[in-house]
Amino acid sequence: MDHSAGGFDLQECHKGQRTWAEVNLDHLVHNLQVIRKMLPEKTQVLAVVKADAYGHGDRHVAAELEKQGVGFFGVSNLDEAVALRAAGIRGEILIFGYTPAASCRVLADQRITQAVYSLSYARALSREAALAGCRVQVHNKLDTGMGRIGFACAGGTACIEELRTVYQLPGLQVTGTFTHLSHSDSRDDDAQAFTQQQRALFMAAVAALQKEGLDTGVLHIQNSAGILLHPDWNYDMARAGIILYGQNPAPECAGMADLRPVLELKSCVSMVKTVAEGTPISYGRTTVTTRETRVATIPVGYADGYPRILSRRASVLISGRRAPILGNICMDQMMVDVTDIPGVQEGDLVTLFGTDGPETITLDELAELAGTISYELTCMLSLRVPRVYIRNGQVVGQVQYNNPQALLASEVTDGSRLRR
Repeated sequence: MDHSAGGFDLQECHKGQRTWAEVNLDHLVHNLQVIRKMLPEKTQVLAVVKADAYGHGDRHVAAELEKQGVGFFGVSNLDEAVALRAAGIRGEILIFGYTPAASCRVLADQRITQAVYSLSYARALSREAALAGCRVQVHNKLDTGMGRIGFACAGGTACIEELRTVYQLPGLQVTGTFTHLSHSDSRDDDAQAFTQQQRALFMAAVAALQKEGLDTGVLHIQNSAGILLHPDWNYDMARAGIILYGQNPAPECAGMADLRPVLELKSCVSMVKTVAEGTPISYGRTTVTTRETRVATIPVGYADGYPRILSRRASVLISGRRAPILGNICMDQMMVDVTDIPGVQEGDLVTLFGTDGPETITLDELAELAGTISYELTCMLSLRVPRVYIRNGQVVGQVQYNNPQALLASEVTDGSRLRR
């Protein structure tokens, strides 16, 4: 393959890989533009790139979004935040979850903002910051109905008293206040009433703090579903997660915005053979052919992150047509029925989700078959699946997690070199 700055042909990429995930940067930028147009002009977008950007590859995704003017990123933990800094990401980074208080020096030195969600945690972080002689920027996280981490806002004045104390703690600087909506992805009347209740609790707490002259900093409440269903909420920032990647927060949100899927999973046919009627296929002989059948084997399995529960339920695309999965999906391989697809041969392109010609297999379709959500499917993609970054039909970067020496100098979206 030609790894020059000009990129290389996708067909060459196909020849060089067993299985890979294509990340369409043009679609990523398109989705960002759609989100920005939905929101008030003053509302900035926080790009959620936790969990390796939902399986899309956090460093390449963040680099592309930063190039497009995104200045705030959300991650789950300190390791993710430090990795972004090591990759050259300069924007603000907010850690949503737990960071050991003893890591306060790293937070301060790396300019990473930490969510503070309880008084005990805030005090621990303050103590460590005082010992280290540093100051950590924090966003106060309020629990308005998620029942997860956060200062409980439904319990009277205790929440305000605790938040007031946080402002007095040495070594901490409050630069933001936020909450998380638990049921905003449903258009059901009861769910939307609960969402409005969460918003009311949040605003009451913010108003109480501001009345005392306390700076609540950047205010943010909307997640992806909140952006879609309540784009006119006029906050300082909105957290765009799954919609950045062109997926719906829930099936009932489909069609609410012109989103384009960013990720496609591809592979190739490794073998084709014809078997007689009555031939058992795969472990447990769960499929027995009912006719003479052409069986294609594909080098993808549950170890690659393709769920075994899709055995005998899902299909893949070959030559723009659906090929049903036969038998149980194996750790590293699966078999599909190509009897009705003429001319299938070894090396042919396979699309596990994405578009091939007139046919598309969506993540929502697979999620419904698997009894899960699209988020889980993208996050399940394993480290042995390379991520290949596409712009204008050309490969502009690649990450091979299981081969750290491969393509270490692959082009990042701004033309710089990605550090690992």
